[in-house]
Amino acid sequence: MDFAVPPELTAYLAELDAFIEAEIKPLENADDNIRFFDHRREHARTDWDNEGLPREEWEALLKQARQRADKAGHFRFAWPKELGGKEGSNLWMAVIREHLAAKGLGLHNDLQNEHSIVGNNPFVVLFREFASPEQFERDNGKLLDGSMITAFGLTEPNHGSDATFMETRAVPQERDGKPGWLINGEKMWTTGMHVATHVMTFARTSGKDGDATGITCFIVPADTPGLKIEEWLWTFNMPTDHPRISYTDVWIPEDAYWGQIDRGLGLGQSFVHQNRIRQAASSLGAAVFCVEESVKYARERKPFGKPLADNQAIQWPLVELATQCEMLRLLIRKTAWEMDQMDHKAIERTLSDKVSMCNYWANRLVCEAADRAMQVHGGIGYSRHKPFEHIYRHHRRYRITEGAEEIQIRKVAAFLFGYMGPRKGQFA
Repeated sequence: MDFAVPPELTAYLAELDAFIEAEIKPLENADDNIRFFDHRREHARTDWDNEGLPREEWEALLKQARQRADKAGHFRFAWPKELGGKEGSNLWMAVIREHLAAKGLGLHNDLQNEHSIVGNNPFVVLFREFASPEQFERDNGKLLDGSMITAFGLTEPNHGSDATFMETRAVPQERDGKPGWLINGEKMWTTGMHVATHVMTFARTSGKDGDATGITCFIVPADTPGLKIEEWLWTFNMPTDHPRISYTDVWIPEDAYWGQIDRGLGLGQSFVHQNRIRQAASSLGAAVFCVEESVKYARERKPFGKPLADNQAIQWPLVELATQCEMLRLLIRKTAWEMDQMDHKAIERTLSDKVSMCNYWANRLVCEAADRAMQVHGGIGYSRHKPFEHIYRHHRRYRITEGAEEIQIRKVAAFLFGYMGPRKGQFA
């Protein structure tokens, strides 16, 4: 059993660090771009008078960084080779994402909107795994050149974790002699609609509430008549790009879907697993950053004439957090490695509980670490002149999104008690 990071990966981390210093840091510090990361960050990023959307100059800066990373061969690291990537494994991505997040806030890796010089775009692998040859031929070029940008429409106003109870419906309907689908319903938290060209719209096409089958993933052009942004939902960590949208007699052609009719929920589950393990690694990295910054500050700060670090009340909470970071790192990397040993679609059946363990625990841990960092740093820790409040506000969302922690714990329990997963036969 070898726990060492492969030499090739260690070398690649060094290559990323050198790229950040040579290409990304200068861009971050040019033209007062640092305003997007220092105490002005929330205001600098948010167009308060335009529905709270991201400011155009903020998104333009992120795009410029991604273009530099793509030119250097980093951005598409995890993408399939046929889409210009390097087939980066789940294990390598877990190590890379922890490494980048542990550097703290910066243009190299800003998780508020999933920006990174090593892109996390699970839609790409999802598309390769589930699209038919005809769908791949039709849409792969558009995904590759950026002319197709997809939002993800699964959650509804009345249904979040209970996705199989969705009220959005699609029924066959001919229009002008052409077969197609008529969609009616609503979706919540459809992130990225201000730039999306298409919406992955999950709708029930057969079956009844609670059935995992009978749901289809339609690809609806964002400018289709009847598709409307109803409101932009302001959040704990602004800016927002998360709207509630409605579908009123939205008609699309018969072939405007991905995967198979009635089997679309598998696409959503595929997206969730890949995203959860990478997001867990990022939360771990951010937690490590909070602990390390607290340790450094406690050694430097000298109230009452001695280092703050001499106090056990400071030491012990950080020891607990550091211990949890070490244990979680091993579980994340083991789980990511196991994901790499099996077919992409087998993860849900055999490893979903471990992915959930990693994710819900990492998201709790980073919130605890950010909170503790504020406490150790005192008044300056509570201010926006330190990044801990931003880290807390951002990562707190992940205890709800990507599957609320209660849902993920329920998944772990189902595997543990044999209601589903590999142990199901044991209790038959």
